[in-house]
Amino acid sequence: MFRPQLPAPMPPRGWWNSRWYCMALVIVTTIPLLYPTIPPFTDLPGHMGRYAVELADPASPLRSTYYNFHWRFLANLGVDIAIIPMAKLFGLELGLKLIVITIPAMVTFGILWIAREAHGRVPPTALFALPLAYGFPLIWGFLNYSFAMALALNAFALWLRLGRMGLYRWRNILFVPIGLLLTVAHVFGWATLCLLCYAAEVVRARDDGRSFFTSLFWGGIKTLALAPPLILLLVWRSGDASAKSLTGDFFFWRGKYVYIISSLRTHWMNYDIASVYILWGLIACGLAGIWVRMNRTLGIASLMLMIAYCLLPRILLNSAYADMRLAPYVLMIAVAAITLRSSARRENAIVALIATALFGARLAMLTASFAEHDDANRAQLVALDHVKPGSRVFVEVALQCLGNWETTRMDHLGSMAIVRRGAFANGQWVDPGAQLLSIKYAPAKGFSEDPTQILRPFPCRQAHAKVYPGGLNHLPHDAFDYVWLIAMARDKMNSFPGLTPIWIGDRGGILYRVEHSSPERGGGSPQG
Repeated sequence: MFRPQLPAPMPPRGWWNSRWYCMALVIVTTIPLLYPTIPPFTDLPGHMGRYAVELADPASPLRSTYYNFHWRFLANLGVDIAIIPMAKLFGLELGLKLIVITIPAMVTFGILWIAREAHGRVPPTALFALPLAYGFPLIWGFLNYSFAMALALNAFALWLRLGRMGLYRWRNILFVPIGLLLTVAHVFGWATLCLLCYAAEVVRARDDGRSFFTSLFWGGIKTLALAPPLILLLVWRSGDASAKSLTGDFFFWRGKYVYIISSLRTHWMNYDIASVYILWGLIACGLAGIWVRMNRTLGIASLMLMIAYCLLPRILLNSAYADMRLAPYVLMIAVAAITLRSSARRENAIVALIATALFGARLAMLTASFAEHDDANRAQLVALDHVKPGSRVFVEVALQCLGNWETTRMDHLGSMAIVRRGAFANGQWVDPGAQLLSIKYAPAKGFSEDPTQILRPFPCRQAHAKVYPGGLNHLPHDAFDYVWLIAMARDKMNSFPGLTPIWIGDRGGILYRVEHSSPERGGGSPQG
Protein backbone atom coordinates (compact mmCIF):
# COMPACT_ATOMS: atom_id res chain seq x y z
CA MET A 1 0.00 0.00 0.00
CA PHE A 2 2.97 2.34 0.59
CA ARG A 3 4.38 1.62 -2.86
CA PRO A 4 3.72 4.11 -5.68
CA GLN A 5 1.15 2.88 -8.16
CA LEU A 6 -0.48 4.01 -11.36
CA PRO A 7 -3.86 5.75 -10.94
CA ALA A 8 -6.71 3.24 -10.65
CA PRO A 9 -9.66 3.47 -13.07
CA MET A 10 -12.69 5.42 -11.89
CA PRO A 11 -15.85 3.61 -10.78
CA PRO A 12 -18.52 3.57 -13.50
CA ARG A 13 -21.08 6.34 -13.66
CA GLY A 14 -24.49 5.41 -12.25
CA TRP A 15 -27.52 6.61 -10.32
CA TRP A 16 -25.72 5.89 -7.03
CA ASN A 17 -23.12 8.60 -7.70
CA SER A 18 -25.39 11.14 -9.36
CA ARG A 19 -25.69 14.47 -7.60
CA TRP A 20 -29.43 14.16 -7.04
CA TYR A 21 -29.05 10.77 -5.38
CA CYS A 22 -26.17 11.83 -3.14
CA MET A 23 -28.10 14.92 -2.00
CA ALA A 24 -31.14 12.75 -1.35
CA LEU A 25 -29.00 10.53 0.90
CA VAL A 26 -27.85 13.59 2.85
CA ILE A 27 -31.44 14.76 3.33
CA VAL A 28 -32.89 11.40 4.41
CA THR A 29 -30.10 11.07 6.98
CA THR A 30 -31.94 13.69 9.04
CA ILE A 31 -35.24 11.75 9.23
CA PRO A 32 -34.65 9.98 12.60
CA LEU A 33 -34.21 13.35 14.34
CA LEU A 34 -37.29 15.10 12.95
CA TYR A 35 -39.85 13.75 15.45
CA PRO A 36 -38.05 14.01 18.82
CA THR A 37 -38.41 17.32 20.65
CA ILE A 38 -35.08 16.67 22.34
CA PRO A 39 -32.61 14.51 20.38
CA PRO A 40 -32.42 11.34 22.53
CA PHE A 41 -28.68 11.37 23.12
CA THR A 42 -27.35 10.59 26.59
CA ASP A 43 -25.36 13.72 27.45
CA LEU A 44 -27.34 16.19 25.36
CA PRO A 45 -29.73 17.49 28.08
CA GLY A 46 -26.72 18.16 30.31
CA HIS A 47 -25.12 20.24 27.57
CA MET A 48 -28.43 22.01 27.02
CA GLY A 49 -28.51 22.95 30.69
CA ARG A 50 -25.08 24.56 30.28
CA TYR A 51 -26.28 26.47 27.22
CA ALA A 52 -29.27 27.73 29.22
CA VAL A 53 -26.89 29.16 31.81
CA GLU A 54 -24.69 30.59 29.06
CA LEU A 55 -27.66 32.38 27.48
CA ALA A 56 -29.36 33.45 30.73
CA ASP A 57 -29.70 37.02 31.91
CA PRO A 58 -26.80 37.74 34.32
CA ALA A 59 -29.38 39.01 36.83
CA SER A 60 -31.36 35.77 36.74
CA PRO A 61 -31.05 33.19 39.56
CA LEU A 62 -29.18 30.89 37.16
CA ARG A 63 -26.29 33.34 36.89
CA SER A 64 -26.58 35.36 40.08
CA THR A 65 -27.17 32.53 42.56
CA TYR A 66 -26.59 29.08 41.14
CA TYR A 67 -23.88 28.99 38.45
CA ASN A 68 -20.84 30.87 37.19
CA PHE A 69 -20.19 31.08 33.47
CA HIS A 70 -17.02 32.75 32.17
CA TRP A 71 -15.90 32.75 28.54
CA ARG A 72 -12.31 31.71 27.89
CA PHE A 73 -10.54 29.62 25.29
CA LEU A 74 -11.12 25.89 25.48
CA ALA A 75 -10.45 23.47 22.64
CA ASN A 76 -14.03 22.24 23.05
CA LEU A 77 -16.49 25.04 22.21
CA GLY A 78 -18.14 24.11 18.90
CA VAL A 79 -21.81 23.93 19.85
CA ASP A 80 -21.36 26.32 22.80
CA ILE A 81 -20.63 29.04 20.22
CA ALA A 82 -22.99 27.86 17.47
CA ILE A 83 -25.95 27.86 19.86
CA ILE A 84 -25.73 31.64 20.42
CA PRO A 85 -27.10 32.74 17.03
CA MET A 86 -29.33 29.67 16.71
CA ALA A 87 -30.99 30.31 20.09
CA LYS A 88 -31.63 33.93 19.14
CA LEU A 89 -33.31 32.84 15.92
CA PHE A 90 -35.19 29.71 17.04
CA GLY A 91 -34.99 29.46 20.82
CA LEU A 92 -32.68 27.15 22.75
CA GLU A 93 -34.44 23.81 22.26
CA LEU A 94 -35.26 24.14 18.56
CA GLY A 95 -31.95 25.86 17.86
CA LEU A 96 -30.00 22.98 19.40
CA LYS A 97 -32.13 20.41 17.60
CA LEU A 98 -31.34 22.08 14.26
CA ILE A 99 -27.61 22.05 15.05
CA VAL A 100 -27.76 18.38 16.00
CA ILE A 101 -29.67 17.51 12.82
CA THR A 102 -26.85 19.00 10.75
CA ILE A 103 -24.24 16.69 12.32
CA PRO A 104 -25.24 13.37 10.67
CA ALA A 105 -26.11 15.27 7.49
CA MET A 106 -22.62 16.79 7.37
CA VAL A 107 -21.05 13.40 8.08
CA THR A 108 -22.97 11.81 5.20
CA PHE A 109 -22.02 14.67 2.88
CA GLY A 110 -18.40 14.39 4.01
CA ILE A 111 -18.20 10.63 3.41
CA LEU A 112 -19.61 10.94 -0.11
CA TRP A 113 -17.39 13.91 -0.93
CA ILE A 114 -14.25 12.17 0.34
CA ALA A 115 -15.10 9.05 -1.68
CA ARG A 116 -15.67 11.14 -4.80
CA GLU A 117 -12.37 12.97 -4.45
CA ALA A 118 -10.43 9.76 -3.79
CA HIS A 119 -12.00 7.58 -6.48
CA GLY A 120 -13.09 10.15 -9.07
CA ARG A 121 -16.72 9.11 -8.58
CA VAL A 122 -18.59 7.80 -5.55
CA PRO A 123 -18.25 4.00 -5.61
CA PRO A 124 -21.31 2.01 -4.50
CA THR A 125 -19.32 0.51 -1.62
CA ALA A 126 -19.00 3.95 -0.01
CA LEU A 127 -22.71 3.79 0.78
CA PHE A 128 -21.96 1.05 3.32
CA ALA A 129 -20.26 3.69 5.48
CA LEU A 130 -23.34 5.92 5.72
CA PRO A 131 -24.89 4.25 8.81
CA LEU A 132 -21.81 5.44 10.73
CA ALA A 133 -23.23 8.98 10.53
CA TYR A 134 -25.12 7.88 13.67
CA GLY A 135 -22.11 6.36 15.37
CA PHE A 136 -22.06 5.66 19.09
CA PRO A 137 -20.21 8.89 20.05
CA LEU A 138 -23.16 10.88 18.68
CA ILE A 139 -25.69 8.60 20.41
CA TRP A 140 -23.77 9.18 23.65
CA GLY A 141 -24.17 12.91 23.12
CA PHE A 142 -20.56 14.02 22.58
CA LEU A 143 -21.85 17.10 20.76
CA ASN A 144 -18.76 19.27 20.36
CA TYR A 145 -16.72 16.24 19.36
CA SER A 146 -19.27 15.01 16.81
CA PHE A 147 -19.76 18.52 15.43
CA ALA A 148 -16.00 18.99 15.00
CA MET A 149 -15.53 15.57 13.40
CA ALA A 150 -18.31 16.30 10.89
CA LEU A 151 -16.52 19.53 9.98
CA ALA A 152 -13.18 17.68 9.80
CA LEU A 153 -14.50 15.16 7.27
CA ASN A 154 -15.66 17.92 4.96
CA ALA A 155 -12.41 19.84 5.48
CA PHE A 156 -10.47 16.72 4.45
CA ALA A 157 -12.58 16.40 1.31
CA LEU A 158 -11.80 20.04 0.52
CA TRP A 159 -8.08 19.36 1.10
CA LEU A 160 -8.22 16.48 -1.40
CA ARG A 161 -10.11 18.56 -3.94
CA LEU A 162 -7.74 21.54 -3.80
CA GLY A 163 -4.80 19.15 -4.08
CA ARG A 164 -6.35 17.42 -7.08
CA MET A 165 -6.82 20.81 -8.75
CA GLY A 166 -3.25 21.86 -7.94
CA LEU A 167 -4.40 24.88 -5.88
CA TYR A 168 -1.78 24.45 -3.19
CA ARG A 169 -1.34 28.13 -2.39
CA TRP A 170 -5.07 28.61 -1.87
CA ARG A 171 -5.14 25.45 0.21
CA ASN A 172 -2.42 26.75 2.52
CA ILE A 173 -4.25 30.06 2.91
CA LEU A 174 -7.64 28.49 3.59
CA PHE A 175 -6.50 25.81 6.00
CA VAL A 176 -4.91 28.16 8.51
CA PRO A 177 -8.34 29.48 9.63
CA ILE A 178 -9.95 26.06 9.07
CA GLY A 179 -7.47 24.46 11.47
CA LEU A 180 -8.06 27.19 14.06
CA LEU A 181 -11.84 26.83 13.70
CA LEU A 182 -11.67 23.07 14.19
CA THR A 183 -9.45 23.45 17.25
CA VAL A 184 -11.98 25.78 18.85
CA ALA A 185 -14.82 23.37 17.97
CA HIS A 186 -12.97 20.38 19.46
CA VAL A 187 -9.29 19.58 19.43
CA PHE A 188 -9.96 16.01 18.25
CA GLY A 189 -11.45 17.37 15.02
CA TRP A 190 -8.25 19.26 14.30
CA ALA A 191 -6.03 16.31 15.27
CA THR A 192 -8.01 13.94 13.03
CA LEU A 193 -7.80 16.36 10.11
CA CYS A 194 -4.02 16.57 10.60
CA LEU A 195 -3.69 12.78 10.41
CA LEU A 196 -5.91 12.51 7.33
CA CYS A 197 -4.16 15.30 5.45
CA TYR A 198 -0.72 14.01 6.41
CA ALA A 199 -1.61 10.57 5.07
CA ALA A 200 -2.82 12.09 1.79
CA GLU A 201 0.39 14.06 1.36
CA VAL A 202 2.61 11.07 2.15
CA VAL A 203 0.86 9.09 -0.59
CA ARG A 204 1.16 12.03 -3.00
CA ALA A 205 4.89 12.26 -2.29
CA ARG A 206 5.32 8.53 -2.93
CA ASP A 207 3.42 8.84 -6.20
CA ASP A 208 5.80 11.65 -7.19
CA GLY A 209 8.66 9.17 -6.87
CA ARG A 210 10.06 10.12 -3.45
CA SER A 211 11.50 7.47 -1.16
CA PHE A 212 9.51 6.09 1.77
CA PHE A 213 11.27 8.10 4.52
CA THR A 214 11.47 11.25 2.39
CA SER A 215 7.72 10.95 1.82
CA LEU A 216 7.10 10.80 5.57
CA PHE A 217 9.09 14.00 6.01
CA TRP A 218 7.54 15.71 2.99
CA GLY A 219 4.03 14.93 4.24
CA GLY A 220 4.75 16.97 7.36
CA ILE A 221 6.07 19.90 5.34
CA LYS A 222 2.97 19.93 3.14
CA THR A 223 0.62 20.07 6.15
CA LEU A 224 2.32 22.97 7.98
CA ALA A 225 -0.76 25.12 7.28
CA LEU A 226 -2.46 23.09 10.00
CA ALA A 227 0.24 23.83 12.61
CA PRO A 228 -0.88 27.26 14.01
CA PRO A 229 -3.42 25.73 16.46
CA LEU A 230 -0.44 24.34 18.40
CA ILE A 231 -0.01 27.84 19.84
CA LEU A 232 -3.62 27.86 21.06
CA LEU A 233 -3.18 24.44 22.62
CA LEU A 234 -0.07 25.54 24.52
CA VAL A 235 -2.01 28.48 25.95
CA TRP A 236 -4.94 26.23 26.83
CA ARG A 237 -2.90 23.57 28.60
CA SER A 238 -0.83 26.14 30.51
CA GLY A 239 -3.91 27.60 32.22
CA ASP A 240 -6.65 26.04 34.35
CA ALA A 241 -6.68 22.99 32.10
CA SER A 242 -3.31 21.84 33.44
CA ALA A 243 -4.31 21.96 37.11
CA LYS A 244 -6.11 18.62 37.36
CA SER A 245 -5.39 17.09 33.99
CA LEU A 246 -5.89 13.33 33.99
CA THR A 247 -4.65 10.95 31.31
CA GLY A 248 -4.54 7.19 31.67
CA ASP A 249 -5.84 3.69 30.96
CA PHE A 250 -3.62 2.88 27.96
CA PHE A 251 -3.78 -0.28 25.86
CA PHE A 252 -6.95 -1.76 27.32
CA TRP A 253 -7.35 -4.08 24.35
CA ARG A 254 -10.57 -5.77 25.43
CA GLY A 255 -12.15 -2.34 25.79
CA LYS A 256 -10.90 -1.26 22.38
CA TYR A 257 -12.43 -4.35 20.80
CA VAL A 258 -15.75 -3.62 22.51
CA TYR A 259 -15.65 0.01 21.35
CA ILE A 260 -15.01 -1.03 17.74
CA ILE A 261 -17.93 -3.44 17.63
CA SER A 262 -20.03 -0.79 19.42
CA SER A 263 -19.51 1.72 16.62
CA LEU A 264 -23.18 1.37 15.59
CA ARG A 265 -24.52 0.71 19.08
CA THR A 266 -28.09 1.93 19.27
CA HIS A 267 -30.94 -0.52 19.72
CA TRP A 268 -30.71 -4.15 18.60
CA MET A 269 -27.40 -5.60 19.76
CA ASN A 270 -27.14 -8.48 17.30
CA TYR A 271 -28.09 -6.29 14.34
CA ASP A 272 -25.70 -3.51 15.36
CA ILE A 273 -22.75 -5.88 15.82
CA ALA A 274 -23.53 -7.79 12.60
CA SER A 275 -23.53 -4.46 10.73
CA VAL A 276 -20.04 -3.68 12.06
CA TYR A 277 -18.78 -7.13 11.09
CA ILE A 278 -20.04 -6.56 7.54
CA LEU A 279 -17.93 -3.41 7.40
CA TRP A 280 -14.89 -5.27 8.72
CA GLY A 281 -15.46 -7.97 6.11
CA LEU A 282 -15.44 -5.36 3.36
CA ILE A 283 -12.24 -3.84 4.74
CA ALA A 284 -10.58 -7.27 4.93
CA CYS A 285 -11.56 -7.98 1.31
CA GLY A 286 -10.14 -4.60 0.31
CA LEU A 287 -6.83 -5.29 2.03
CA ALA A 288 -6.63 -8.72 0.39
CA GLY A 289 -7.76 -7.45 -3.02
CA ILE A 290 -10.65 -9.92 -3.10
CA TRP A 291 -13.58 -8.61 -5.22
CA VAL A 292 -12.83 -5.07 -4.06
CA ARG A 293 -9.69 -2.94 -3.92
CA MET A 294 -8.63 -0.14 -1.58
CA ASN A 295 -7.71 3.38 -2.57
CA ARG A 296 -4.20 4.08 -1.32
CA THR A 297 -4.82 7.61 -0.04
CA LEU A 298 -7.79 6.64 2.09
CA GLY A 299 -6.25 3.29 2.99
CA ILE A 300 -3.19 4.99 4.50
CA ALA A 301 -5.47 7.57 6.15
CA SER A 302 -7.49 4.82 7.82
CA LEU A 303 -4.25 3.14 8.90
CA MET A 304 -3.17 6.41 10.54
CA LEU A 305 -6.47 6.58 12.40
CA MET A 306 -6.16 2.95 13.48
CA ILE A 307 -2.68 3.59 14.89
CA ALA A 308 -4.03 6.63 16.75
CA TYR A 309 -6.93 4.52 18.05
CA CYS A 310 -4.53 1.90 19.39
CA LEU A 311 -2.28 4.48 21.04
CA LEU A 312 -5.01 6.65 22.57
CA PRO A 313 -5.81 6.03 26.25
CA ARG A 314 -9.36 5.74 27.52
CA ILE A 315 -8.95 9.04 29.42
CA LEU A 316 -7.10 11.88 27.69
CA LEU A 317 -6.82 15.32 29.33
CA ASN A 318 -9.83 14.53 31.53
CA SER A 319 -11.94 13.44 28.53
CA ALA A 320 -13.30 9.95 29.09
CA TYR A 321 -13.65 7.42 26.25
CA ALA A 322 -11.11 9.28 24.11
CA ASP A 323 -10.30 6.14 22.12
CA MET A 324 -13.90 4.98 21.83
CA ARG A 325 -14.90 8.23 20.12
CA LEU A 326 -12.53 7.59 17.23
CA ALA A 327 -13.71 4.03 16.47
CA PRO A 328 -16.53 4.84 13.99
CA TYR A 329 -14.28 7.18 12.03
CA VAL A 330 -11.62 4.49 11.60
CA LEU A 331 -14.26 2.31 9.96
CA MET A 332 -15.73 5.23 8.03
CA ILE A 333 -12.52 6.17 6.22
CA ALA A 334 -11.54 2.53 5.65
CA VAL A 335 -14.90 1.72 4.03
CA ALA A 336 -14.79 4.91 1.96
CA ALA A 337 -11.43 3.67 0.63
CA ILE A 338 -13.01 0.59 -0.94
CA THR A 339 -14.29 0.24 -4.49
CA LEU A 340 -15.24 -2.71 -6.66
CA ARG A 341 -12.55 -4.20 -8.85
CA SER A 342 -15.14 -4.75 -11.54
CA SER A 343 -16.26 -1.82 -13.67
CA ALA A 344 -19.42 -3.65 -14.75
CA ARG A 345 -22.29 -1.24 -14.26
CA ARG A 346 -24.79 -3.98 -13.38
CA GLU A 347 -22.60 -5.36 -10.59
CA ASN A 348 -22.00 -1.87 -9.20
CA ALA A 349 -25.73 -1.14 -9.31
CA ILE A 350 -26.56 -4.31 -7.35
CA VAL A 351 -24.01 -3.41 -4.66
CA ALA A 352 -25.44 0.12 -4.49
CA LEU A 353 -28.95 -1.30 -4.02
CA ILE A 354 -27.78 -3.57 -1.18
CA ALA A 355 -25.92 -0.73 0.55
CA THR A 356 -28.91 1.59 0.15
CA ALA A 357 -31.24 -1.04 1.60
CA LEU A 358 -28.99 -1.49 4.65
CA PHE A 359 -28.82 2.27 5.13
CA GLY A 360 -32.60 2.55 4.82
CA ALA A 361 -33.09 -0.22 7.37
CA ARG A 362 -30.73 1.56 9.77
CA LEU A 363 -32.62 4.84 9.38
CA ALA A 364 -35.96 3.10 9.94
CA MET A 365 -34.66 1.44 13.10
CA LEU A 366 -33.25 4.72 14.39
CA THR A 367 -36.46 6.58 13.64
CA ALA A 368 -38.53 4.09 15.66
CA SER A 369 -35.98 3.92 18.48
CA PHE A 370 -35.61 7.71 18.76
CA ALA A 371 -39.39 8.12 18.83
CA GLU A 372 -39.66 5.64 21.71
CA HIS A 373 -36.95 7.43 23.66
CA ASP A 374 -38.60 10.79 23.03
CA ASP A 375 -41.98 9.53 24.25
CA ALA A 376 -40.32 8.20 27.41
CA ASN A 377 -38.58 11.54 27.97
CA ARG A 378 -41.83 13.47 27.52
CA ALA A 379 -43.54 11.27 30.08
CA GLN A 380 -40.88 12.19 32.67
CA LEU A 381 -40.70 15.88 31.76
CA VAL A 382 -44.36 16.35 32.72
CA ALA A 383 -43.01 16.67 36.27
CA LEU A 384 -41.57 20.08 35.38
CA ASP A 385 -45.10 21.46 35.06
CA HIS A 386 -45.21 21.23 38.87
CA VAL A 387 -41.85 22.94 39.46
CA LYS A 388 -41.87 26.69 40.12
CA PRO A 389 -39.45 28.81 38.08
CA GLY A 390 -36.13 29.62 39.71
CA SER A 391 -36.43 26.86 42.31
CA ARG A 392 -33.90 24.23 43.36
CA VAL A 393 -34.29 20.63 42.27
CA PHE A 394 -32.36 17.59 43.44
CA VAL A 395 -32.48 14.94 40.72
CA GLU A 396 -31.81 11.23 40.80
CA VAL A 397 -32.24 9.08 37.68
CA ALA A 398 -32.85 5.35 37.88
CA LEU A 399 -30.62 3.82 35.20
CA GLN A 400 -29.37 0.48 33.95
CA CYS A 401 -25.74 -0.59 34.05
CA LEU A 402 -23.60 0.77 31.25
CA GLY A 403 -23.03 -2.82 30.14
CA ASN A 404 -26.60 -2.88 28.80
CA TRP A 405 -26.48 -2.43 25.03
CA GLU A 406 -29.26 0.14 25.07
CA THR A 407 -30.11 2.32 28.06
CA THR A 408 -32.84 4.89 28.66
CA ARG A 409 -30.29 7.67 27.94
CA MET A 410 -31.89 9.73 30.73
CA ASP A 411 -28.62 10.25 32.63
CA HIS A 412 -28.84 14.04 32.30
CA LEU A 413 -32.55 14.54 31.67
CA GLY A 414 -32.79 16.38 34.99
CA SER A 415 -30.91 19.31 33.45
CA MET A 416 -34.11 20.14 31.58
CA ALA A 417 -35.17 21.78 34.85
CA ILE A 418 -32.46 24.37 34.11
CA VAL A 419 -33.68 24.79 30.53
CA ARG A 420 -37.43 24.95 31.08
CA ARG A 421 -37.78 26.31 34.61
CA GLY A 422 -34.59 28.31 35.12
CA ALA A 423 -34.02 26.12 38.17
CA PHE A 424 -30.92 24.80 39.84
CA ALA A 425 -30.46 21.09 39.17
CA ASN A 426 -27.58 18.85 40.16
CA GLY A 427 -25.64 16.92 37.53
CA GLN A 428 -23.59 19.50 35.62
CA TRP A 429 -19.96 18.74 34.75
CA VAL A 430 -17.43 21.02 36.47
CA ASP A 431 -13.98 20.50 34.94
CA PRO A 432 -12.05 23.81 34.68
CA GLY A 433 -10.10 22.51 31.68
CA ALA A 434 -13.14 21.39 29.71
CA GLN A 435 -16.13 23.45 30.89
CA LEU A 436 -16.97 27.15 31.03
CA LEU A 437 -19.53 26.53 33.78
CA SER A 438 -18.95 26.15 37.50
CA ILE A 439 -21.33 25.76 40.43
CA LYS A 440 -21.42 28.50 43.05
CA TYR A 441 -24.51 27.41 44.98
CA ALA A 442 -22.74 26.44 48.21
CA PRO A 443 -25.72 24.99 50.15
CA ALA A 444 -25.88 22.10 47.67
CA LYS A 445 -22.23 21.11 48.13
CA GLY A 446 -21.87 17.35 47.90
CA PHE A 447 -25.25 17.14 46.13
CA SER A 448 -24.62 19.38 43.15
CA GLU A 449 -22.41 18.04 40.36
CA ASP A 450 -22.21 14.98 38.14
CA PRO A 451 -22.60 12.07 39.01
CA THR A 452 -24.81 12.88 42.04
CA GLN A 453 -27.86 12.44 39.79
CA ILE A 454 -26.93 8.90 38.72
CA LEU A 455 -28.60 5.86 40.30
CA ARG A 456 -27.38 2.54 38.95
CA PRO A 457 -27.74 -0.96 40.39
CA PHE A 458 -25.25 -1.50 43.19
CA PRO A 459 -22.83 -3.80 41.26
CA CYS A 460 -22.16 -1.07 38.65
CA ARG A 461 -22.59 2.05 40.79
CA GLN A 462 -20.07 4.86 40.24
CA ALA A 463 -17.69 5.57 43.10
CA HIS A 464 -19.05 9.02 43.96
CA ALA A 465 -22.68 8.46 43.06
CA LYS A 466 -25.46 8.60 45.65
CA VAL A 467 -27.36 5.54 46.78
CA TYR A 468 -31.11 5.05 46.99
CA PRO A 469 -33.01 5.34 49.21
CA GLY A 470 -30.33 5.95 51.84
CA GLY A 471 -28.77 8.91 50.07
CA LEU A 472 -31.94 10.99 50.37
CA ASN A 473 -31.84 10.70 54.14
CA HIS A 474 -28.76 12.95 54.11
CA LEU A 475 -30.19 15.49 51.67
CA PRO A 476 -29.83 19.09 52.98
CA HIS A 477 -33.51 20.04 52.87
CA ASP A 478 -32.86 23.76 53.16
CA ALA A 479 -30.82 23.65 49.94
CA PHE A 480 -33.62 22.26 47.73
CA ASP A 481 -37.28 22.82 46.97
CA TYR A 482 -38.00 19.61 45.07
CA VAL A 483 -36.69 16.07 44.73
CA TRP A 484 -37.24 14.56 41.28
CA LEU A 485 -36.71 10.82 40.88
CA ILE A 486 -36.70 10.21 37.14
CA ALA A 487 -37.85 6.83 35.79
CA MET A 488 -38.19 5.45 39.32
CA ALA A 489 -40.35 2.31 39.25
CA ARG A 490 -43.52 2.49 41.35
CA ASP A 491 -42.56 -0.54 43.43
CA LYS A 492 -39.34 1.20 44.48
CA MET A 493 -40.88 4.50 45.50
CA ASN A 494 -40.50 5.38 49.19
CA SER A 495 -41.81 7.92 51.65
CA PHE A 496 -39.25 10.25 53.23
CA PRO A 497 -39.59 12.62 56.19
CA GLY A 498 -39.99 16.17 54.96
CA LEU A 499 -40.78 15.16 51.35
CA THR A 500 -44.35 15.30 50.03
CA PRO A 501 -45.18 13.57 46.71
CA ILE A 502 -46.87 16.03 44.34
CA TRP A 503 -46.60 14.10 41.04
CA ILE A 504 -46.29 10.46 40.07
CA GLY A 505 -45.82 9.61 36.42
CA ASP A 506 -47.86 7.05 34.53
CA ARG A 507 -44.60 5.50 33.31
CA GLY A 508 -42.66 5.81 36.55
CA GLY A 509 -40.98 8.78 38.13
CA ILE A 510 -42.01 10.84 41.12
CA LEU A 511 -41.64 14.48 42.20
CA TYR A 512 -41.52 15.44 45.87
CA ARG A 513 -41.90 18.90 47.36
CA VAL A 514 -39.43 19.59 50.15
CA GLU A 515 -41.24 20.87 53.23
CA HIS A 516 -39.24 23.66 54.82
CA SER A 517 -39.58 24.96 58.33
CA SER A 518 -39.67 28.49 56.90
CA PRO A 519 -42.90 28.97 54.90
CA GLU A 520 -41.41 31.55 52.52
CA ARG A 521 -38.97 28.91 51.23
CA GLY A 522 -41.63 26.34 50.57
CA GLY A 523 -42.73 28.16 47.43
CA GLY A 524 -39.41 27.49 45.76
CA SER A 525 -38.13 31.05 45.61
CA PRO A 526 -34.39 31.05 44.88
CA GLN A 527 -32.12 31.81 47.78
CA GLY A 528 -28.38 31.54 48.12
